[in-house]
Amino acid sequence: MKRKYVPDLSRQMAICETNYARIMKLMPDLDRRDVRNFQISWQNHQAELEIRVDERFRYTSTVVVRHRFASDLPWLAAPAMVVRLYHDAAMAEVVCLQRKQLSGAYPYPNRQMHQPDEKAQLNQHLGEWLSECLQHGHCAEPVFSG
Repeated sequence: MKRKYVPDLSRQMAICETNYARIMKLMPDLDRRDVRNFQISWQNHQAELEIRVDERFRYTSTVVVRHRFASDLPWLAAPAMVVRLYHDAAMAEVVCLQRKQLSGAYPYPNRQMHQPDEKAQLNQHLGEWLSECLQHGHCAEPVFSG
């Protein structure tokens, strides 16, 4: 008998806190800038990462994060992640993928073929892209924190 997936909340919160810090480092002027694009280059690979503000409220903001490799074909576009930023808790959580709301856990198997821990995987994936952007990214306009 297979055990039901139970999310690791402390690990998930740590990932969300780290992702919030990464986004704020990449967009310190989030309250007044709507979009920022980064070029990422490493070894023989080129990619672009776009962070676009979708909504701003006092305690939360919503951003859309898209990445694309230079070699991507138009029919093989990378999905857009909708990320909710909770400013009072200093956390960033992937809430939608391609504008489809995500559940914290999925039964397996399921018709949509979601993984039981899909939301956790997407938050981890976001963190990897933000880390790559911080380590290897270049922005056309300067990023000022003041």
